[in-house]
Amino acid sequence: MRTAIYIDGFNLYYGSLKGTPYRWLDLREACRRALKAHHEFVLIRYFTAHITPRPIAPHDHGPEHQKLYLKALQVELDPSDWTGIEAC
Repeated sequence: MRTAIYIDGFNLYYGSLKGTPYRWLDLREACRRALKAHHEFVLIRYFTAHITPRPIAPHDHGPEHQKLYLKALQVELDPSDWTGIEAC
């Protein structure tokens, strides 16, 4: 079965990953484990809003960490199986 995966990055982070050691989740592996073997991945899209630094927290590194994570997601994906990650 051809399967497209759409991930809401905000809800994934705040609902499952924040405060855990699993912030650098391997999305491809997580999707593979969540679905049955007869699924053929044709697309994965990761949607998120770009975060901005908070003026009351001058040492907030959230935006830099997010940019690094989004770059890592793009590198992680195998172009032969996946069309890519989109941050919107």
